[in-house]
Amino acid sequence: MSQFDSLIIGEVARDTNVDYDGATVQAIGGAVYYSGFAAANIGHRIAVLPKADMAPEELKDAFAKAPNAAVYPLPSTHSFVTKNVYHTPDRERRTSTVDSVIDPYRTDEVPAEIDAKIWHLAGLVGGDIPDEMIPFAAERAMVAIDVQCMLRWVENGGMVYHDWAAKKEMLPYVRFLKTDAAEAEILTGLTDRAEAAKTLYGWGAKEVLITHNTEVLVYDGKDICTCPIKARNLSGRTGRGDTTFACYINERLTADIPTALRTATALVSLKMETPGPYMGTRADLDNYIRAFY
Repeated sequence: MSQFDSLIIGEVARDTNVDYDGATVQAIGGAVYYSGFAAANIGHRIAVLPKADMAPEELKDAFAKAPNAAVYPLPSTHSFVTKNVYHTPDRERRTSTVDSVIDPYRTDEVPAEIDAKIWHLAGLVGGDIPDEMIPFAAERAMVAIDVQCMLRWVENGGMVYHDWAAKKEMLPYVRFLKTDAAEAEILTGLTDRAEAAKTLYGWGAKEVLITHNTEVLVYDGKDICTCPIKARNLSGRTGRGDTTFACYINERLTADIPTALRTATALVSLKMETPGPYMGTRADLDNYIRAFY
């Protein structure tokens, strides 16, 4: 039996978020942060490998309210420091600037004693997690990757998107692939999410999850499965995709696709009603599913 359900690899970010009305909040963020809380607080055994220019105890403290998460902090010359300016109330449009990025992850930095069923690669921009980490991870576990860390690049202090040059070489190693609708279009050239998922599957990804502000879609080569978002407000929209994906892949260890998808979509709907990572319990999630799903 593996020690952990999943190992999440990615940097802790220092975020400044400016809302459309000018309200400004400084916070810790990053895919590893939102993913770790989401999976751990609904009962999964999680290891996180966060990297930042922070003391090890400070990195551990960032996950103190996710008691099921074991933290293995890594040093970096710099932290990922970003500013997000949201232009609309639904937070669908934003401008991001980046002041600094982390030292890239290396294969020899992953502690050998970590035994996890899934390696969840959750970087924030290109270069964080080099392509060679993917086959390295695939030798040890099922690979889950949020493709944003292969598409988003820092150029002249801003964030730009480029297609993933090695996608057809690397996707056959990937058990679970997560994109949002815009990222799926960059990868495939297709605006139809179902067709984009089928294309990504055809290139080798075994199970494709695509998020949208109305629903989450999954394709495994057999069926297109969707589930609607039912959040009553969007005050906690930041970390939406991270919450969805972390919940989904960990639930898939014991549940079929429709059940795992419903659980993940319900969790992100509940999480979006409160800013920050998911701080609730499995019981809170179960109650939400009974009420709305």
